[in-house]
Amino acid sequence: MSQGVRTRPEGSGQPLSEAYDTALLDLDGVVYAGGNAIAHAVDSLAAARTGGMHLAYVTNNALRTPDAVAEHLTELGIPTGADDVITSAQAVARLISEQVPAGARVLVIGGEGLRVALRERGLTPVESADDDPAAVVQGYGGPELTWGRFAEASYAVRRGVPWFASNTDLTIPSGRGIAPGNGAAVEVVRIATGAEPQVAGKPLPPMHRETIIRTGAERPLVVGDRLDTDIEGAFHGGVDSLLVLTGVTDGAQLLAAPPQHRPTYVDADLRGMLTGQPEITREGEGFRCGGWTATAGTDRLELAGDGEAPDGLRALCAAAWTAAGDGSCSLDGEKALARLGL
Repeated sequence: MSQGVRTRPEGSGQPLSEAYDTALLDLDGVVYAGGNAIAHAVDSLAAARTGGMHLAYVTNNALRTPDAVAEHLTELGIPTGADDVITSAQAVARLISEQVPAGARVLVIGGEGLRVALRERGLTPVESADDDPAAVVQGYGGPELTWGRFAEASYAVRRGVPWFASNTDLTIPSGRGIAPGNGAAVEVVRIATGAEPQVAGKPLPPMHRETIIRTGAERPLVVGDRLDTDIEGAFHGGVDSLLVLTGVTDGAQLLAAPPQHRPTYVDADLRGMLTGQPEITREGEGFRCGGWTATAGTDRLELAGDGEAPDGLRALCAAAWTAAGDGSCSLDGEKALARLGL
């Protein structure tokens, strides 16, 4: 096990909304799903904001503009200004602007969020590979994005035009389930061209840089539902993170998380921002959190006791991550997670 590898979620004697000055909140799967607010999100965010925490919304979804996102959040009962929204479209537009001449044409494969972000950086969005673009940028375009747009990107990339992607999330939550994300669309162009894009979104540094530039956060807490974007992004940025279980990550994935995917804190939903986090203590060969004790056996994780489900999951994380060290835990946790209803 490498020094500094996280082997258990941390505790906090303070509510997280007091311990950190800014919450960098993912949207899909954290605040809403399919356009509807997730349970407890509106009240929890209102309480955090009233307590003095700055709320910023950081999304890999490049489809909508910050104005549109802010309007949607406000309609849900979460008062938000456009300046409080940071998108992967903004991050990739800044990345492109640093590599092409001012006013350069950029072929857009995606939605309005990309076009607005490019114009903000003084670049000119175009629609065809025949418009002599200096770059190609690809972002989530929603279910209406046609197959011909991928062909347009492929024509330009095959001619040697530099290719950028807002993000490479393979999936995106929706009100009906999990749908293909921008990463799936990027794979189409990758297969057609053999090229590799420069990527800006979470978990990569351009997105973290964009977020800090726009928020001025000094003690940020990343709040997300995805291990490979939100939590890994916090890991690479050297900041703390809270994983909520309202999106794509389930208990089994969390227990198997390698070091870069292990969050600082774990909770069921955004109410976890308003509370302290219980300490996890070592008891013999096991780990205790609340009323639960978890141990790592020869082939599976064991859970004894009773209490709140998040406490049991935290104890299981400690047992699994300690057993895995700087790898990924392969012990069977199915029976233990079933006891928690996870």
